[in-house]
Amino acid sequence: MPKAPIVEMRDIEKSFHGVKALNGLSMDLYPGEVHCLVGENGAGKSTLIKVLTGAHLPNRGTIIVDGVEYPHMTAALSKKLGIGVVYQENLLVPWMSVVENIFVGQEMSRLGVMRHRDEVRRAQELLEKLGLKLKLNQMVANMSVSDQQFLKIIKAISMEPRILIMDEPTSMFNATDAGKVLDLVRRISKQGVSVIYISHFLKEVKQIADRITVIRDGKSIRTYDNRGGDVELDSVVSDMVGRSATMFYQKEQYEIGGTAFEVKDLRVTPDGEPVSFDVRRGEILGVAGMVGAGRTEIANAIFGVRRKYGGRILYEGKELQIKSPRDSVRHRIAYITEDRQKLGLNLNAPVVENLTEVGMQTTIPGFFIRVRNLIPLVRGIIDGLKIKLTSPMMAARNLSGGNQQKVVLGKWLFSNSDIFLFDEPTRGIDVNSKAEFYRVMTELAKEGKTIIMISSDMPELISISDRVMVIAKGRIVKILEKDEISENSIIRYALEVHTA
Repeated sequence: MPKAPIVEMRDIEKSFHGVKALNGLSMDLYPGEVHCLVGENGAGKSTLIKVLTGAHLPNRGTIIVDGVEYPHMTAALSKKLGIGVVYQENLLVPWMSVVENIFVGQEMSRLGVMRHRDEVRRAQELLEKLGLKLKLNQMVANMSVSDQQFLKIIKAISMEPRILIMDEPTSMFNATDAGKVLDLVRRISKQGVSVIYISHFLKEVKQIADRITVIRDGKSIRTYDNRGGDVELDSVVSDMVGRSATMFYQKEQYEIGGTAFEVKDLRVTPDGEPVSFDVRRGEILGVAGMVGAGRTEIANAIFGVRRKYGGRILYEGKELQIKSPRDSVRHRIAYITEDRQKLGLNLNAPVVENLTEVGMQTTIPGFFIRVRNLIPLVRGIIDGLKIKLTSPMMAARNLSGGNQQKVVLGKWLFSNSDIFLFDEPTRGIDVNSKAEFYRVMTELAKEGKTIIMISSDMPELISISDRVMVIAKGRIVKILEKDEISENSIIRYALEVHTA
């Protein structure tokens, strides 16, 4: 391996609303190597690459490219230095064709005239070079998810990067298509392109990595030399999960009742594996899995946000007919979404209006209602959840993140729900707000409510859950009983590196 790295990132720190996503993280990248970054959800991997590409400005640290030091990157500078990226998010234009998406922003022209024929020829050359087959005139909206991912890779390589960052490039692929991506990575690295490869599929990481860096809690824990392909995955997993016992919440113990909520043979895709599980009265069932595992898709299908391709949902032995969120509300199912600002709140509306919007029709008589007259009805919820505000008429956007999340929960408490679906309930909120949220969840469970909690926060899963259901590639890999729950066991099943 050459002595001089092409990229060095030293002591990078990045915080969001007081929460440190990167905490003095350092790494480097050498010419022509494949450097894989691994870690739990929320470890800081994606934040790190956004700092390198100029999408985020670091609070502290230094970036060195080709020996030149930069306090931070910009998108333009990153592109000028030859840094390309294939993001997890879909940044393609759905109403454009394959060839138009490849060259959007870098169109071929001569004397001001677009040269579509030249773009088609160049696109065909790229496909042949990379061993891929796509219909160049097909609209992106009509493409499969896997073909769209290949298109994102082709677009990045068309810019001839010296450094290519790939963030979970195979998360949507079957084994055959994932193999094509790995072959592609090997091919371009042999041509001298340096690759930063982020993946939670440790077996594929071991196949292609020259080095593997484990990131945990915003820090680089250890870097393994894998040029011989002999890194022990057990050691990698152990580095991913180490954490102090002081981070774990002490949950109150109480008696759990019999089976209340059942999901039988649920399919979220036409060819997906059926999902079946049950939740007991007063139980908190944790749902674990890596990004892209399919956890949110299952919750969306249960709540009626997403189409179901089969299966039944039962509560207290009675089958529920759920085709839309309105049906779920009628059956007293609550959904505290992952994205509270976009999906959980009307940010411009007063807190009191947000708290009453779901339960308005069933709880409050009358058609014309003055919002201020609702304040006495929500005082108990505001006090019980300890929502910090100057007035219930205060706009939701002016609350802190933790208090916004409490309002989202509060609107479902007001509607008197029985079944609660929590999707990343404490993401982005401070430690005190988390503890308050855990207290409320525990109180709901003690009252006999049924709770399903999707979380990427490992101490949260272990502290709050009575059982943990681990999802990988859209299927249930394992349901861990209380005495089986540990960081190590959850991560092993989520990464599918468990022993049979």
